Amino acid sequence: MPGRSRFDRAGVMRRFAAFVVALLTLAAFPVPAKERAPLVLAAASLQESMNAAADEWARAGRARPTISFAASSALARQVMAGAPADLFVSADEEWMDALAAKGLLAKGTRADLVGNRLVAIEPADGRTRLTPRSLASTLARGPVAMADPAAVPAGKYGQAALEKLGAWAAVAPHVVRAENVRAALALVERGAAPFGIVYATDARASPKVRVAGVFPASSHPPILYPIARLAASRDPAAEGFRRFLLSARGRAIFARFGFTRL
Repeated sequence: MPGRSRFDRAGVMRRFAAFVVALLTLAAFPVPAKERAPLVLAAASLQESMNAAADEWARAGRARPTISFAASSALARQVMAGAPADLFVSADEEWMDALAAKGLLAKGTRADLVGNRLVAIEPADGRTRLTPRSLASTLARGPVAMADPAAVPAGKYGQAALEKLGAWAAVAPHVVRAENVRAALALVERGAAPFGIVYATDARASPKVRVAGVFPASSHPPILYPIARLAASRDPAAEGFRRFLLSARGRAIFARFGFTRL
């Protein structure tokens, strides 16, 4: 039918014209890009607390930060090698100092976030009660799981504490070196080592271990977790998340998981 055919062609032309107008409108008023999630490099011992903080941040409608957990030493080396990231949270001052010395931290963004305690653990069914005097003789009896004292903060704190207590010479031959503090925790959880040295928060996070003894705070350097924005960061949300973590609200989240307030 000639008339209907002409009508259809006219309708197609109108729809095409409307489509072109829509495209031009979108070009003139582009839809805002979705907020990119900040990338956070965080010490392995922060897993539960940092994830909880990221969840709280995201509940306000923001992009949830992406968090990579590992030993502070491994993360710092990644930054030195040029790995892209926005924030770094270390389990000690030394690795943050190493990045600062290379100019890899954004000026004015470094601050101490929280603290921790150092403990000796055993499987949950154990009944050991360690004191500073009994540490050397007890831990020297069998394998002791520790994060690598040569590089990883938890291991360095552990060695310093045992040296202070006069126990390192007896314990050192029995140390099972792990890549990070959570790997040391896992060895005790599985029964692969009768004892381990971890942070109090690690012991608290696992129902498979119990605290056999607490190291005196005076036996090792203060356990501090510094945070800083990295100089290479280009994500505007990273600074907001850093400030949130340092706020009273943010620090309260870490306190729930056993970290000490500063």
